[in-house]
Amino acid sequence: MKDIVVIGGGTGLSTLLRGLKNIRAFRLTAVVTITDEGGSSGTIREEMHIPPPGDVRNNIVALAEDENLLTQLIRYRFTDTGVFENHSVGNIVLAALTKILGSFPEAVMKLSDVLAIQGTVYPVSSQIVRLIAVNNLGETLIGEKGIERNRGKIIYITTNKRFSAIPEVIRALKSARGIVFGPGSLYTSIIPNILADGVPEAIAANPCRKVYVANIMTQMGETLGMTLSDHVSEIERYLGSPLDDLIANSEGIPETLMQRYAEQGAEPVRIDSAAIPRRVSIEKLLKLVVDDRDQLLKVRHDEIKLATILKRIFS
Repeated sequence: MKDIVVIGGGTGLSTLLRGLKNIRAFRLTAVVTITDEGGSSGTIREEMHIPPPGDVRNNIVALAEDENLLTQLIRYRFTDTGVFENHSVGNIVLAALTKILGSFPEAVMKLSDVLAIQGTVYPVSSQIVRLIAVNNLGETLIGEKGIERNRGKIIYITTNKRFSAIPEVIRALKSARGIVFGPGSLYTSIIPNILADGVPEAIAANPCRKVYVANIMTQMGETLGMTLSDHVSEIERYLGSPLDDLIANSEGIPETLMQRYAEQGAEPVRIDSAAIPRRVSIEKLLKLVVDDRDQLLKVRHDEIKLATILKRIFS
C-alpha cells in the first residue's frame, strides 16, 4: 500500500477523501486546518478554548462508513432554535472528548477509532491560532471572517502567533509516497496548514510527487481574478518548494448556475499557459450537488473521477 497524505480543510478535502477511500492501494492520512471561525466550530472554539472541530469532523465522517448509524449521528446538525441551534453532534462530541482526554489530537484519534474510519485524520496542530491577512488596499484582515469580507487582493497571510505541527503530521509527511493539496479555499484551507512550523521542511525533504487539485471556481474575498498559475505560485511561495502535478477542471458550468456564482463574485478558475510547464491533468470533473445548508445547487468536484486521476498519477 502507498501512504498518501492529503492537505486542506472543509468541503473540498472531504469530497476528495470520499473518492480516495475506495482505492485499496492507498493508505490515507488527512492533515486538516485548525483556523475555522464560523458557525458551530467558531462558537465552540471561543467558548471552550479548543481548536475548531468542524473541518476535522467533516473529514472523519468522509472516511467513515456512510450507512453506519453512528456516522449519521456524528453528521447530524440541530436545526431547531435553542441552545443547540446549528451545532453538529460531531463537534460537540469532539469538544467533550477533548475535555476528557485533555488533548484535541487525541480526541480526533479516539473518534476516528470509534467510527473505524478508512484512514487517519490529524489536525495540523493542537494550538489555537487566528489567520491575519494583508491586502493591496493596506488593510489588515483578522481571522477567517475578516478575510471573507475582503474586497482587495490578498498579498500576504500569516497567523497571530507561531505554531507547530503535531509530531504525527510531520512523520506522515516525511514518509508519504504522495502528497495532495486541496481542493479547498486557498488562503483559509490549504495555506494555513503550510504555515505550521515543520510542515514546509518535511514536504521539501520528501522526494515524492506533490499534486495540487485546483478549485473549480474562484472565491470572493480570497481568489477573485486569480488564474490556475496564480494559485500554484501562492502555494509554492509559502511551501518554499515546487509542486509536480496539477489537476484542473475543463467542463463548462450551466449558464443559470454561472449567473448565480457571478452575482457572488465568483468565476471559473482560468487555466493559463503559465501553469502548463508542470504536469497538468485537465479533465471534466464537474459534479452538481444540492448543499445541505441552503438547499442550493453548488459546483463540486466529482470525487470518483478525482480519485481515478490520482491513482494514475501515483502509480
